[in-house]
Amino acid sequence: MQLLVASNNAKKLAELERILRAADVQGVEVIPLSQAPAYEEPVEDGRTFADNALIKARAGARETGLVCIADDSGLAVEELNGMPGVLSARWAGRHGDDDANNALLLGQMAHVPDGRRACAFVSVCALVTPDGAEHVAEGRWEGTLLREPVGENGFGYDPLFLPADAVAAGRSSAQLTPEEKNALSHRGKALAQLVEVIRGLTSDPSAEGPGTVD
Repeated sequence: MQLLVASNNAKKLAELERILRAADVQGVEVIPLSQAPAYEEPVEDGRTFADNALIKARAGARETGLVCIADDSGLAVEELNGMPGVLSARWAGRHGDDDANNALLLGQMAHVPDGRRACAFVSVCALVTPDGAEHVAEGRWEGTLLREPVGENGFGYDPLFLPADAVAAGRSSAQLTPEEKNALSHRGKALAQLVEVIRGLTSDPSAEGPGTVD
């Protein structure tokens, strides 16, 4: 079975492949958007992570005839009622400006005491089949918002995120190795919940799609 990931992010594909291998799921070929029939990607205008993940997964399944999995993720700060949330990538107004996003968030939280700086990275993964079946899973990575950036690894809000996990040993997400981060990540937790769904689809002829994608 070919499983389309609605992304060209190699790290997302590798993470899903690692999880499927660990669960001994056989007969799945994970492919990125670049290897699927081209289609116009939808506007992610949902109000929640689940909305956006479903928008992408539905479009992928509909336009390619393949089982499609997509995710939407971001940082949810408790003091800000879950924001930046779905606006995480464009919190400062321009998509993908990590430095500006981090600076704005730190400014908004500057006078918030340590006891009220709880936050979490959240990922919602949606899997949609060509016949319209939908499955949604959420993963959370709990932590605390730091007062200044720490670490050089990762991207986005990683330098501001202090994981609650003991294995992190007081290091920010941007100080973890890629292997450590993958083992703890919100996306990994969400994807793991879909493993049995994917395993079941490998024996379902209707999930095979229109044929091999070159």
